[in-house]
Amino acid sequence: MEQQERALAAYIDTVREHPATLAVIVVGSVARRDERAESDVDVYLVVDDASFTAASAENRLAWIERRDADYPGSYIDIKLSSPGYLAAAAEHGDDPTRASFAGARVAYARRDASRVDESSVDGSSVDGSSVDESSVDAPDLDDLIGRITRLPDGEWEERVRSHLAQVRLHGGYFLRQAAERGDEFLLRHAALHLALAAARAAFAADRTLLQGPKYVSRTLRGVPTPEGFLEAWDDVVARPGLDTGERLMRLVEEWLGDRLDADRTLSTFIRDNELAWLRGGVPAEYY
Repeated sequence: MEQQERALAAYIDTVREHPATLAVIVVGSVARRDERAESDVDVYLVVDDASFTAASAENRLAWIERRDADYPGSYIDIKLSSPGYLAAAAEHGDDPTRASFAGARVAYARRDASRVDESSVDGSSVDGSSVDESSVDAPDLDDLIGRITRLPDGEWEERVRSHLAQVRLHGGYFLRQAAERGDEFLLRHAALHLALAAARAAFAADRTLLQGPKYVSRTLRGVPTPEGFLEAWDDVVARPGLDTGERLMRLVEEWLGDRLDADRTLSTFIRDNELAWLRGGVPAEYY
């Protein structure tokens, strides 16, 4: 809407002359052109890697500006990024980070930043590891954003297997233990993790990214699932227990069970949960 575009332009005017500013990438509803009259404007402010590193040290990576300055209820929701951040997101970003760039558009780019260097200015990556600058590509921002939002087919298939392992352990082991022990916390924990894993398996089968917990229910209703799946999923969330859990598990197994051999289930679960830290990643429910 016109008011959000005016607010975005006003924000860009406040940052474009700062020497660290490389670009402003607009994301969210304004980027997708489906904003409401009261919607805020979500942006990634792209600065050079040295500035990003300094901001990280000061724990200043996100903030809000121009609250109520442009229209009633307005504000600019800012997340800081850099060329190194964007390159890392394209290489191994988690789902919410990747999904946040869906439909993104470059609202402003400094003339000499139309092609950005993915290494930091001092030859180190964002996380401080050494980078060989001679071997680092420098794609344009549009290409880099496209790489963030795409995953190869092989990665999607591995995700189906990973989330199938989560379904089997949370539904077939932890949920059963909770019922046997009368442990209400474990019962609800296992049931919700079963529901999340079943949803994530459906997302992966459809090559759909997880936007975040508040979008799971809505996203699930937009991807293909077998008959009765949504009803079973809703039942697990509303009435956690062995009966509802077993029904959902049965539907998942009939649909996707052949993607992962039973004898690899435990190893896959341990690899993607208990040993995620060892591989430098995050547990399966978060990626």
